[in-house]
Amino acid sequence: MRNRYLDLLRAVATVRVVIYHITGWAAFTVVLPAMSVMFALAGSLMAASLDRFGVWAVERRIRRLLPSLWAIAAIAVTTMLATGTSTWNPMLLLWGFPIDTPEATGWWIQGLGHTWYLRDFLWMVLLSPLVLPVYRRFPLVTLLVPYVSLIVITVAGLTVPPVAQGLALYGGAWLLGFAHHDGHLERLGRRRLLGIAAAVAVAAVAWIATHPSPRGWDLNDIPLGNALWSAAFILVVLGCVRPVISGNRVLTVLNARALTIYLWHVPVVVAVTGFGERHGLPIIGWVGISWRLTIVTILLAGLVAAFGWIEDVAAGRPPVLLPGRRIPIPVSPAPAGRTAPEPAVSLR
Repeated sequence: MRNRYLDLLRAVATVRVVIYHITGWAAFTVVLPAMSVMFALAGSLMAASLDRFGVWAVERRIRRLLPSLWAIAAIAVTTMLATGTSTWNPMLLLWGFPIDTPEATGWWIQGLGHTWYLRDFLWMVLLSPLVLPVYRRFPLVTLLVPYVSLIVITVAGLTVPPVAQGLALYGGAWLLGFAHHDGHLERLGRRRLLGIAAAVAVAAVAWIATHPSPRGWDLNDIPLGNALWSAAFILVVLGCVRPVISGNRVLTVLNARALTIYLWHVPVVVAVTGFGERHGLPIIGWVGISWRLTIVTILLAGLVAAFGWIEDVAAGRPPVLLPGRRIPIPVSPAPAGRTAPEPAVSLR
């Protein structure tokens, strides 16, 4: 049975990411550290999938992840080659399996800048069959590894590959997802969990306040503060909050199309913002944000309608334009002399 509360968190995080990229408001990164929440949710679901399918869970996750990426990458690579901003080289093949940062040139440097998420996500999926048994044997030590690694990288001023930086920054959130699935957070008890979250949050605020970024408290520019604040946030929303959420069509659509929304929203935001700048339209302020938000929503809805069905196919579902429609089960007429059956039951 689906956990609709996790669906709600994923939907809210997806919408927050889109709005943040339109507005650039740093407060959003504090109010809801969306990327860390997404990794935590994915970690919880990955642990559940490994328990159910074993190592084949890796294949299932990759199969659901890559086709949507291939669709936008095919358009991007074709455009880069056709416009001459890129020449053919093996780095372009990474768009097929992004274990490292794939090449992007020209306009697509901005348009595809957010695909680091899929690179880090892919690595965490690949490592999960090895890490989950270790976590279950040594939970606390395993959980602390990414945070200690990030502290060392930050304090020592080390320059590490982007993949290592991503694993250190978001690996803790992924492992907290393991803890959520295994019931470790719940067994700690709400009072103890809130105390731990408060202590971590205080450490996060102290670091952020003493190491502000050029954009103030934008956590995307403060990796250690981001990781600590996100950990406190995740402890609360996954360990202390357990509401019962009923089914909702909007929630269903947002979850069934979350990857498509994530992949396509940045190119749309970059294109709309660039159009406004070229034509002297307001970009900032309520007027600038309002018209851009409206146009981005309309264009993104069109792209989700055009490419969202890929997520259905990748998940083994029948492709549909709008997920969540109730499909009635046909019932044959009752034979003569027998009582008619109950009305058809509807499935989601």
